Amino acid sequence: MSTFPSDLEIAQNAPIRHIKEIAAKLGIDADDLHYYGKHKAKLPLDLINEEKIKKSKLILVSAINPTPAGEGKTTVSIGLNEGLNKIGKKSIVVLREPSLGPVFGIKGGAAGGGYSQVIPMEDINLHFTGDFAAVEKANNLLAALIDNNLQSKTRSLNIDPRTIVWKRVMDMNDRALRHIVIGIGGTANGIPREDGFNITAASEIMAILCMSKSIDDLKVHLGNIFIGFTFDKKPIFARDLKAEGGMALLLKDAIKPNLVQTLEGNPAIIHGGPFANIAQGTNTIIATKMGLSLGDYVVTEAGFGADLGAEKFMNIKCGYAGLKPDTIVLVATVRALRHHGGAKKDEYNTPDINKVKKGFENLEKHIENCKKFGITPVVAINRFANDSTEEMDYITSECAKHGVQAVVSEGFAKGGNGTTNLAEAVVAVIEAGKNNFKPLYDWNLSVEEKINIIAKEIYGADGVEFSSTAKSQIKTINELGFNKLPVCMAKTQKSFSDDEKKIGRPRNFTITVREFEYAAGAGFIIPVLGEIMRMPGLPAIPASENMDIDNNGVITGLS
Repeated sequence: MSTFPSDLEIAQNAPIRHIKEIAAKLGIDADDLHYYGKHKAKLPLDLINEEKIKKSKLILVSAINPTPAGEGKTTVSIGLNEGLNKIGKKSIVVLREPSLGPVFGIKGGAAGGGYSQVIPMEDINLHFTGDFAAVEKANNLLAALIDNNLQSKTRSLNIDPRTIVWKRVMDMNDRALRHIVIGIGGTANGIPREDGFNITAASEIMAILCMSKSIDDLKVHLGNIFIGFTFDKKPIFARDLKAEGGMALLLKDAIKPNLVQTLEGNPAIIHGGPFANIAQGTNTIIATKMGLSLGDYVVTEAGFGADLGAEKFMNIKCGYAGLKPDTIVLVATVRALRHHGGAKKDEYNTPDINKVKKGFENLEKHIENCKKFGITPVVAINRFANDSTEEMDYITSECAKHGVQAVVSEGFAKGGNGTTNLAEAVVAVIEAGKNNFKPLYDWNLSVEEKINIIAKEIYGADGVEFSSTAKSQIKTINELGFNKLPVCMAKTQKSFSDDEKKIGRPRNFTITVREFEYAAGAGFIIPVLGEIMRMPGLPAIPASENMDIDNNGVITGLS
């Protein structure tokens, strides 16, 4: 019995075309590309066409609450794109960029899997075109300017070091840097204070890059970054340090979307990479608009489950970008339904119809949530080899009771040939014209009202409790004028609730807002539910231990 090849083996053995050929499919002149070797290029922003955007169709791919390994949203997104092209549609997949943290940690990269991948897979997962490095440098320039101002005797802004909320970042899992003390060793080394590092994907600069529409807009967002307060309680922003110009310089290339290709030679745009449990979890507004300008269909994904990435996509990104999804594809796996039905990790791959029946409640709630946005989704059952026919038939029949079509997606094993049925189902839903997207809440509502709506309508909570710290911060939010911003909930991706152990469809629970973070530059406030890691740690056996490269530049062990 032959062994199914690894993702890396499939990617390395696939024919890869010069990026000029991919651009030509989109009608882009070779001279308009900004090349990063033969297989990657950046796209100029003047290719965005607002009139064309209005005519194109936007497909959002989201998922049920995932198991730790994820449920294959990116794989399904790429596979669906291949399937749409197979049935004659001009489709482009638009995705986020991978972070090195997951690549070297547990989860692996974010270039898809099996025969539904974007290539060159190694480059995409390792540094790519340097966008993450640019975000890191822009973030840390601001950090350096803040500490430089603290010890300035002639241009001091009188910043109270105890109130500084800006942290440094690096694109690596390094728990030892979460909480540090800087400036020790004498007066020449700065003012001693507590500080820390976040992972680059968690930087507000990453969120800003994804929310900006032009260089001028980027500079406004950067200038609006909240830093802290002066000793006499006045707010300080990045613009007070005249930081936005220098930061924008570092992001001058990062703001341009990256063009690559799928295994089947179809165009793919990859740009930006915020996490969905602490930020908005979607690619850049620019990338999505670029895709809609160049294709007739755009397949894009939002991180983690639909209670996080999709909710933020629709309530935050669509509001700022003026976009609306034409349909939603909800990715479900049989193993995840077993998980939500009570299966332990070593039972995920064992067929169990009773656990699937119990776990279906999780998918059912996500279906209900999509309908609250005016969209009836299509469910994609991302098939694994150990899924039983009985389990898949049950999911299909139960979805039908909710007026939802469930389609088995076999993009991992078969590429576009395994997703044409899904593509046809998605096109049929769009062409029926019954979906009519609407946001869940009005940004002008109070902070408490917006949070309560998300908690009750999306999570199914009975209510929201605010800690004393959170209540005090709401007063500050109101005083700073941040109260009219949308909210970007920071919570566990493993549950609808703020308790990761409450799997399935939790009932009779409340959520607690522990504190707030201010992302005024990105354009949202962040209620923090529970303990959320902005700097993850490596596992006991990091994935990096199995990676290597030989004298010929051949990489092994990457996933």
